[in-house]
Parts: sequence; structure tokens; C-alpha cells
Amino acid sequence: MPESLALTRLLNQLFGGVVASLLHAVGLPANPATAMNDAFALELLVVCGLIAFFAVVRMSLSVEKPNAAQQIAEIIHEIIGDQAEQVIGHGYQRFQSYVTCIFLFVLVNNLLGLIPGITAPTTSMKVTLGLAVPTFLYYNFHGLREQGLIGYIKHFCGPVWWMAWLILPIEIVSHLARVMSLSVRLYANMFAGDLVTLVFFSLCPIGIPIAFLGLHLAVSAIQAFVFMLLTMIYLSLAVAHEH
Repeated sequence: MPESLALTRLLNQLFGGVVASLLHAVGLPANPATAMNDAFALELLVVCGLIAFFAVVRMSLSVEKPNAAQQIAEIIHEIIGDQAEQVIGHGYQRFQSYVTCIFLFVLVNNLLGLIPGITAPTTSMKVTLGLAVPTFLYYNFHGLREQGLIGYIKHFCGPVWWMAWLILPIEIVSHLARVMSLSVRLYANMFAGDLVTLVFFSLCPIGIPIAFLGLHLAVSAIQAFVFMLLTMIYLSLAVAHEH
């Protein structure tokens, strides 16, 4: 078994006992020395980094002299806001914070794979599934909130009432499949990108792998954008009213 990262070992030393106790409480076996793996440690690092970034932006807001962090945050906000307005339409602002967070979280986790010796957390199916399930719950929650229980059920039944007996189960299966679609697409692309980069680094560590690092960078950005875009599409469909 490959040696875990120093960050992972430190977290297990500090909090492994607590995490193991929580896992034992829900009936899951856990060893305090290995309660947290590399993927979890890196995800936690990304979360702390993003929180720190936006805390710095919030504390240093300036209309007259915006610093570099504020300018980056404003660019991200504007680009994602424009995309959300096109996809979701009216009322997109209430969803922008979630889709922005999911985009940045996926993007930074993907980019960690560019660092030698580090495997991107999104190459783990557990991580991508952990991103897909909250997204599934999030858009369904807002669909129920926007349309009510009866209206949302009608949303699953289709426009032709006498075909509801056929459309309803198809729609339910289709929605459940979105969890797998979100998680498998991200996992498969990032796993393949990491594998190709690793193979070429092992064959020729100088020169040629640089091109594959560029490809990995492109794949990381595209997959984060696709995950965000699909989230927007599912939200737009969930909150749309039939006319």
C-alpha cells in the first residue's frame, strides 16, 4: 500500500480518533490511524483554501482600489452569473452561490492532480459520488419548494395526463441516473487523465509529459465546467413552470 501524504498522517494523528468514533457510531469499522485518506485530506485542504480566499476578498472589499483577489472573485462571479442567467433564467441569483462553489471545488480538486506525487481527489468514485448526491438533493429540493409536492409530481408525469403511467417511472429512473451520470463522467475523465499523464511521465520524464500536463489542465477545467453546467440545467428543469 502506498504511503499516505504527510497532511493525511497529521490529520489522522489529530482527529483520527474522533472520526473513527463517529464511524463506529453508525456501524462502520474504522482505524484511528487510517480514518481519513488522502482524498479526504486534500478535499479538506481545498475547502479551507476556498474559505480563506473568500474571507480575504470579503475583508478587503474596495470600490476604488480592488486588490487582485477581489478582481479574480468578480471575474468568476460575472462569468458564472452570465452562464446561470442564460441556462436558468429569471431568479438565477439564488442558485449562483451553490453552482459557483461546486465549480471552484471541482476545479481545484481536479488541478491538484498536476502536482507530482498527488492524485486528484476526483479520481476517486467516492468523491465524485459525494458531489453528485448533494447536487441531486439540491435541485430536487428547490423543485419541490418552487412547485409544491403536487406540482412537482405533475412535472414528472409529462404534459399528457393519460401517458402519466408510462412517463412517471421513466422520469424517476432518468433522474436517479443523473447521479451516476454526474459522478461517473467526472471520475472517468479525471482518472483517465491522471493515468495517461502518469504513464508518459514514467516512460519519458522530461519534455513530452509537459504536453500531457497541458491536456490534463484543459480536462480539469472542462470537467469542472461541465459539472457546473449540468447542475444549472437540472435546476432550470426542476424550477420551470409549465405554461
